[in-house]
Amino acid sequence: MTEPLHQSRRPGIRAAMFVDFDNVYTGLMALDPAADKRFAEDPKHWTEALADGVAGEDSRRFLIRNCYLNPVIYSKYRPYWTRAGFRVIDCPSLTQRGKSSTDINLVLDAMDALSGAAHIEEFFVASADADFTSLIQRFRAADRMTTVIAAGAVAFAYREMADSVVESHDFVAVLNGSAAESIHTVASPKQQPAPAAGKPKPKPASPAVRELVAFVRSAPGPVAGAMVAHRALTADPSLKTDWGGAGKFGAWVAQIGQDVDYSPAQSGWVWDAQRFSAEDLPAPASLQPAIEEQIIRVTDVPALSSDQFRQVFLSLETKLREHPGNRVELSKAVRDDCVAAGQPVSRAAVNFVLQGLGYAGVPLTGALPAPELAAAWTINVEELCRVALMEFDDAEKLALRRWASGGLLEDKPGAAAE
Repeated sequence: MTEPLHQSRRPGIRAAMFVDFDNVYTGLMALDPAADKRFAEDPKHWTEALADGVAGEDSRRFLIRNCYLNPVIYSKYRPYWTRAGFRVIDCPSLTQRGKSSTDINLVLDAMDALSGAAHIEEFFVASADADFTSLIQRFRAADRMTTVIAAGAVAFAYREMADSVVESHDFVAVLNGSAAESIHTVASPKQQPAPAAGKPKPKPASPAVRELVAFVRSAPGPVAGAMVAHRALTADPSLKTDWGGAGKFGAWVAQIGQDVDYSPAQSGWVWDAQRFSAEDLPAPASLQPAIEEQIIRVTDVPALSSDQFRQVFLSLETKLREHPGNRVELSKAVRDDCVAAGQPVSRAAVNFVLQGLGYAGVPLTGALPAPELAAAWTINVEELCRVALMEFDDAEKLALRRWASGGLLEDKPGAAAE
């Protein structure tokens, strides 16, 4: 019999996956029922997508795969998970209010894994439930990597405690097979890595690089990242998959060189380093009034101006007729339409708005007027503020509604609160 490899010689990062089935399933159902079905019936597909690494050395071996579900409601999905190599733990409702025992079972198993002989290096928790914040804190204290897979609104403290977060829209893309990236490009790290002191030599210029460099060098100042990304994608549509292997737009810009700099601040900026620096970026205070700045800092609502939000809803009203039910194509189309209208908005910001509309119960399946979309989104923002325990006076509430709705509700005072 072949002797097993010593632990240090086994390929891949030793990882553990803990899935709060009920939480993820209900979250995905509100966002994309088709993706929800794939999550429940084909866990092997998306687990392998998250396990794949770069050049093999960063791939993951899920030594532990646990799924916690309520057997009274979701027992029909058990065979799919056991067949995919998951250990399924029944967590029936133990109270009259329907609260299951998932939290305590998941935490106990995770703590056992943390202190186990396998020395798990990275913990994945598939749940948007902020009750797991303390668990993630324990992982960090033990110097273990943590990744949260969210299928719903994520509390700020929970998000910040994790090393990386697979956002709802990115998880939906993985489930729908429209994201070929590994976890390195799907998960969103807490900080954008700074470019190395010695920048790499530029590669042979592609059409997208030539377009970017020419555009930035002729600009009168730093340019919004969304506008630069739109021009690059127009010049080279193949970059849409994973930005030439860089995964993210910012990482792609950082490796170009040629005195082009990038900052993720305020939704992203690109500039000619020979003429400008980070000090030339617009001051946040001039872009964001006090109430917006507070909300953005606490709730993760995109840092958009009122005019940008207004354009998102106007573009969404138009594009919903062309891409009903297709979240991936819809977000691209809305992003491109906003750029064309002179109000550049990143695709991540558009996805955040679409996600919020889903939580507000808006079916993105047909034509909806912009004011109706703005009203639903504003309700979602108000709910995010409520969950974050933010309190406002009447004047601040009015300012919130005017900003979040892009001014589309100004003719209907208090409409968002109805």
